[in-house]
Amino acid sequence: MLIHRTDPLNCETPVADLGESVTPIAHFYVRNHFQVPAIDAGAWKLDVAGLVGRRLALSLRELIRLPSETRTVTLECAGNGRRYLSPAVGGEPWGRGAVSTAEWTGVPLAVVLDLAGVLPMATDVVFRGADRGTVDGGASEISFERGLSLEAALDGAVLLSYAMNGEALPVQHGFPVRVIVPGWYGVASVKWLSAIELTDHPFAGYYQATKYRYESDETSEPVTLQRVKSLITEPVDGAELPRGETIIRGIAWSGAAPIARVEVSIGRDGWRDACLVGERRRHSWQRWEAIADLGRTGNIEIRARATDLAGHTQPEAASWNRYGYGNNAVHAVSVSVVGAKTLRI
Repeated sequence: MLIHRTDPLNCETPVADLGESVTPIAHFYVRNHFQVPAIDAGAWKLDVAGLVGRRLALSLRELIRLPSETRTVTLECAGNGRRYLSPAVGGEPWGRGAVSTAEWTGVPLAVVLDLAGVLPMATDVVFRGADRGTVDGGASEISFERGLSLEAALDGAVLLSYAMNGEALPVQHGFPVRVIVPGWYGVASVKWLSAIELTDHPFAGYYQATKYRYESDETSEPVTLQRVKSLITEPVDGAELPRGETIIRGIAWSGAAPIARVEVSIGRDGWRDACLVGERRRHSWQRWEAIADLGRTGNIEIRARATDLAGHTQPEAASWNRYGYGNNAVHAVSVSVVGAKTLRI
């Protein structure tokens, strides 16, 4: 893992390790805003309150007894690729590896909200984590909180997850329960979940109204769905390759729709379609590969771009914003072609 900070821990996955359908837990990127809270799973309760007909205080055992589902979901930090923006911006200097995919098991949020009974005047849902800290030099601590509209929250794909890749949710990934909001940037998937509150107004907390917004001099829009994106996982940038045919592999994903196609360009010779590998999944990345004929020696640039079924295509250049979110520019790697391999006797 590539560690950017240890206190709190923030680390990303090397791009070369992102080529599998599911990311091993040990290689799954970590994004924390505050210190990991100490939680006693035996005493933990999920408070469901606000505009509900019946307030709930669910233990972990009670939650696990409810109907559950397992979904393969790709999570990506909204700041993934921040270090490549120009002019430079502050924040964690993420490269391209703040993205991973796991199999998440949990209770659909809609099941819990049905138990509580959502009142007619409710319009929004706030998720509160047990992690707390200060922001912007303030003296008072705040909890990590994010909100969704009730319409988005009632999407059957939103999970209250207690397991990851078939194991109990690890501490760094939100033990004992975290929210998983498929298709949205990872900030929406609140870890160490302690409370859910139904309200009649949009949430306006720090991590909703101040941070995690696309801000420039002209606009201020919230970070929501993952933008369409692809990564070349093989070969890596700077690799030496023999002259002749080589295989290019990668992954692509989008929060808006499944991937429709991935195209590659070798040495700026125009775009051609790559082959999509495996089944199309709504909320997890799509593996792809292409055969390239590296017919000349020297430095060659390989590029990849994805298009989703909603018609979104990666741009050539990143869209700059003050906090460095949503960089989905076309990915390029430079390789050195050194000539055909010879047999030494």
